[in-house]
Amino acid sequence: MQTEVKEKPRCAVVAAVQLPSVSDVEFEASLTELRELAKTLGFEVVRTFIQKRAGFDTTAYLGAGKRQEIRRFVNDEPDPEDFEETERAAALADGRPIEAILVDHEISPTQARNLEVEVGCEVMDRTMVILEIFHRNARSRAARAQVEIARLGYMAPRLREMAKLAGPQGRQRSGAGGRGGGESHTELDRRKIRDRIAELQQEINAMEVERKTQRARRQGRQSLAGVALVGYTNAGKSTLMRALTGSEVLVANKLFATLDTTVRVLYPESVPRVLVSDTVGFIKNLPHGLVASFKSTLDEALDAALLLHVIDASDPGFERQLQVTDEVLAEIGADSVPRIRVFNKIDHVGDEAAQAEREAALRAQYPDCVVMSARRPSEVAALRDAIVAFFQQDFVDAELFLPWSAQQLRGEIYENCEVLEERADEEGAFFSVRGERDTVEALRERFQRGG
Repeated sequence: MQTEVKEKPRCAVVAAVQLPSVSDVEFEASLTELRELAKTLGFEVVRTFIQKRAGFDTTAYLGAGKRQEIRRFVNDEPDPEDFEETERAAALADGRPIEAILVDHEISPTQARNLEVEVGCEVMDRTMVILEIFHRNARSRAARAQVEIARLGYMAPRLREMAKLAGPQGRQRSGAGGRGGGESHTELDRRKIRDRIAELQQEINAMEVERKTQRARRQGRQSLAGVALVGYTNAGKSTLMRALTGSEVLVANKLFATLDTTVRVLYPESVPRVLVSDTVGFIKNLPHGLVASFKSTLDEALDAALLLHVIDASDPGFERQLQVTDEVLAEIGADSVPRIRVFNKIDHVGDEAAQAEREAALRAQYPDCVVMSARRPSEVAALRDAIVAFFQQDFVDAELFLPWSAQQLRGEIYENCEVLEERADEEGAFFSVRGERDTVEALRERFQRGG
């Protein structure tokens, strides 16, 4: 019998400069987030290096002394002043090499290259880490195309600096192999990137036309209402989606576990029939190019009649999450869509007393919010009722009479209205219903005409 050996994650270190304008709380929250991003990418962060500076070092981001410290740690070099630190490096890495330095800012190719040469391992800035996660996790054609545009957009302005580092191959050469006379490798690469981005954008535009056509057909077949789950990545949106719809959607304790929009029907089904969509999570300092290129995955938020803004109630920095989501929604034009703030994961806040205290504080600050756990069925049911109530707020209560000769039309009543009560006499059935005024009147008129 063979035993499957689980491969250990790759080792990495995190490096960050804290500027005077950044508070300790904000700085630590950003570092924690980068460590979670690293985990999603398959890295184990074995140490974090911090340096307080008035500004970034223009040559290699970190100061010379901090770079030497990282080099010794990465290469397990003896430090005459602190030999025990080297011993800790080997113990933390468990014999595995340090394969990457993850920098908690976006840095230039020159800074990255200089840092890489001096320290001796790959350097990935925050933007590159996020792009790589998106690249690995995208599944649909639309998401893959959008990720590629973002990656190309990230690389394009860096080609000139990269060419300087590359040496002679970036210089101008005579035309050959489709290259114009005197066109450098760098210029050729930039032109190829522009052409590829244009090609991908055409594909995305075509997919968007197809998607709008599908939505129109879907809405034409039956009365539908749309709810979009939005919020910070790893706030529990996918868990809540599964609870509200009874569907098997991916649930993982990772940042950006969901990249492709998933749409399911609210369960148990309601009148009107409600579609719930899960969307890509937001994150602090999300590269602008990614916000733009992922706009179509957030179009469900624009099309929705109601947003469920999901926030991690157990995160001490939830206000930062809330602010980031509000900013991104404003950027894509969805800030005017009605929303319910849903503080999820309240069960992660200590014992019952601590949970009650946090819930009271949240309700005092956000009077119309919902505080819950997506793992508690009663609280999920209460949220479902709030969603249905939102879509039924303009409904009217009425009574419909259906003679026994037209009982084949009963299905239409149940399909288009919420039946509150049903009773019968010798002439037919009476239905106390709640529904849209126009729908109720149309049914009543039809029944009076005998169907």
